[in-house]
Amino acid sequence: MPQRRTAKKELRKNKKRRQENLPKKQALKLAVKKFKKALKSPETASVKDTLKTLQKTLDKTAAKKIIHPNKASRQKSRFSKLAQKSSSKHNN
Repeated sequence: MPQRRTAKKELRKNKKRRQENLPKKQALKLAVKKFKKALKSPETASVKDTLKTLQKTLDKTAAKKIIHPNKASRQKSRFSKLAQKSSSKHNN
């Protein structure tokens, strides 16, 4: 446990921030799960919709510094590649 007054205050701030950020991280994880589930389905429209919401969620979490902006960019790129690959697979 922290001893100094400023360290105690910092601990309180960190706990509060964690409580605020946790639901946003969970929403991001849920969006990723929905996207991966949509990839397995034969409908290409559902993949496009879930990709759009996933990218929106990634942008929001990166803007609020919950995840690093470069991580969000990297994941958006990778997920869009997966979506393109699955749409071409279903079209053939």
